[in-house]
This record gives sequence, structure tokens and C-alpha cells, in this order.
Amino acid sequence: MTKVVKFGGSSLASAEQFKKVKDIITAEDSRRFVVPSAPGKRFSADTKVTDMLYGCYDLAAKGKDFTKEFDAIKERYNGIISELGLDMNLDNEFNVIKACFIGKAGRDYAASRGEFLNGMVLANYLGYNFIDAADVIFFDERGQFDAKRTNKVLSERIEGLDNAVIPGFYGSMPNDTIKTFSRGGSDITGSIVAAAVNADLYENWTDTSGFLTTDPRIVKDPAPITTITYKELRELSYMGASVFHEDAIFPVRKAGIAINIKNTNAPEAPGTLIVESTSQKPAYTITGIAGKKGFTVINIEKDMMNAELGFGRRVLEVFEKNGVSFEHMPSGIDTMSVIVTQEEFADKEQEILAGLHRNCHPDMIEIETDLALIAVVGRAMKANRGTAGRIFSALAHSHVNVKMIDQGSSELNVIIGVSESDFETAVKSIYDIFVETKL
Repeated sequence: MTKVVKFGGSSLASAEQFKKVKDIITAEDSRRFVVPSAPGKRFSADTKVTDMLYGCYDLAAKGKDFTKEFDAIKERYNGIISELGLDMNLDNEFNVIKACFIGKAGRDYAASRGEFLNGMVLANYLGYNFIDAADVIFFDERGQFDAKRTNKVLSERIEGLDNAVIPGFYGSMPNDTIKTFSRGGSDITGSIVAAAVNADLYENWTDTSGFLTTDPRIVKDPAPITTITYKELRELSYMGASVFHEDAIFPVRKAGIAINIKNTNAPEAPGTLIVESTSQKPAYTITGIAGKKGFTVINIEKDMMNAELGFGRRVLEVFEKNGVSFEHMPSGIDTMSVIVTQEEFADKEQEILAGLHRNCHPDMIEIETDLALIAVVGRAMKANRGTAGRIFSALAHSHVNVKMIDQGSSELNVIIGVSESDFETAVKSIYDIFVETKL
């Protein structure tokens, strides 16, 4: 059996955490390929190394002195090396990085050095082979991930190796410059490596024991999710659930590899298993509840809208021309509502309204701000009658006014729009009716 194991920043924030990671890896021979993040926070007021690198590089790019900030980064790594009693130093690497900062090698290069250096330390500590991600993870000329080339080169490089540490978060462009994934992208690297080695399981180790049914900041001690499908995870991640990078699903999904989210600080906990499909029945009708604030609704009214060919296309064309993407678009016979993020819409508000009048000649346009969207997700919803009715009953009982409803044809999720002031109350009400009372 072969497992790819990825460890997040909190799992590798200190020498003490490194020791926990080594115990986990050596507990099973199957944990052969390791993907580390950069050191995260050691305590709440601490700073992540990636943020330290960004700040340091920004000073260098402006031609300012960054000695103090750079020395603080060196101290983080040298402290870990010293406490682990390793016979190694990173002086050559630090000299190269400093020269590249002065030469303005780019913010992607700067940020990637956190994983690069941590990978070298971890490989030395484990006695594993070290593979620089820049040599095996590739992006094309447009900066898009090159899956075909990556899979070929990575598979060939790993073939015959008993083990390896491959830093997460970054790869290289055709001109050999460093390119990073979006923040949290080490999850993606782990998924890519898992697919390349045909792993039996991809273990993603973090500081939580998997996914919870909803946000613990809203509901105290919410029930854990033991098994979740890729589709359910995509829906929840899109609406704010952030334990795992949603784009990391795709490489392993194509290969049929399951993902296990585990807790470095509680390795005995089963965590959450992410699978393509399952015959296991979930404990509740819903799998999870997630949501986000900060949306605006543009309500468009026009008589006989439904009979006007191309009306919806012309509406969306206005948003496209102004570089604003829509989140949802519920509609009626003579009405259409376009939901967008408030931040994106605010700067282009008047241009969009003028464009809608020119393109669509509506009878009326009304804007409503401060909307929150809540996604209620669950593969069991399709087989249970009255799910939507129970949601709205719970909200009505809590005096929450529903401003928007959108349900996909897959019946996997129901999205509800409420005022931001009702957001927490709505989440608690939905959780209570499905999980606490199990109605």
C-alpha cells in the first residue's frame, strides 16, 4: 500500500510539531511520499512564514533594507534545525534567496521558499529523498497547471524511489520562473503527487479532525462528518468551508483516490474520508451547512421578459463586460435576480446599471445589499421528502425572512439568501432541525 501524506503549516510550525509528524510517518511503512507546507503559526499572535516572506520581499522590491525581516525568517528555520539536533545548515540556500530578493525574482518565488526550505529540513529529519517541486510540477505559458507534463515527469522521477519529500504550493513555468498555486495550494500538490504515484490513499494532515457539519464559531461542538463525496465537498468549499483546498479534488478524483483529512495533534481520530461515491448512509439528512456574507442582489423587472429571446444573455453580457461574475441567477416570468459579490460589484455599480438599461430596457431595477448565502448540502436530501419544507419551517420559527431560494437539479444542495443580520440565526436553526432534533 502507498500513501501520500501532506502536512499543513500548523503541523510543521515548530520542532515539537516536526516530531509529531515523524511519529505519524514512521508509524506506517505505507507513508512513503510527503508534501510539506511552510511553517505556520506556533501561537495565535505568531506570523506564518509565508506572510513573513511576502513582507520581506515587498521591502526588497522597493529597494528598502530587509535585513531584520530576513534574519527573522532564518531564525525560524535555524531554530527548528537546532531543536531537532540536525547536522545541516541552510546558509547556501539563504544566500541564494537573498540575492534573488534583491534581483526582484517575484512574489511567487518569495512565497515558495517557505515550502522549499521546510521540505529540505523535513527530508533531512526523516532521511528521505528531497525533490524540488520546481523540477516536477509544471505550469504552461499562460500560468495554467500542466497536468500531462507534470504527471509524466513526476512519475518517472519517483519511479524506483522508496520515499521522497516534495514541497507543496509551487512549480515552474516554461522559462524556469517559479509559479505558485493559490493560497493553501499545498493541498493541490499533495493531490498531484498522489495521482502520479497511483497512491491507495491521500492523507491530508492539518490541525482539525476533518470536516464538521457546520462552522464551530456559530454552532458549539458541531457533529463531525465521517464521509463526504467530492461533489458535496465542492459545494461546501465554495460556500466557505475551508479545511481543504477545493481545487485539490480534481487530480485524485480522476484517479479514483480517496482523501482522508486527519489531525496531526490527534492522529487516532478517524477524520473525514472524501470519496467519489459511497453506499454508506450519512448520519443525518444533510451532510453540512456552509455560508458566506457580502453579496448584492440586482433585481430586474420587465413585462413579458420570458418571451423576449436572448434577454438573459444580454443581462449577463453586461456583467461580463465589466468583469463581474455572477454567483446565482434565480428568475420568474417577469423578473430576474443576479447575485454578485458586493466587493466586486461596488466599483462597477453605475456602469453595470447603465449597461443593463442600454442592453435590456427593463421596467425597473432594484438593488439590495448585505445579503448572506447559506448552502445546505447532502447526498441524502434527494431520497428524503420534505427537506426544503423543513428548512423553511426552521427559518420561519426563528423569524428569519428568506430573500432568495435556489436549488440545483441534482438535489444535492439548497441555497438560501437571508439578510446578513440573520445569518448566524439561520445557520443555527437549520443545524438544530436536522442534526439536534433529526426531524
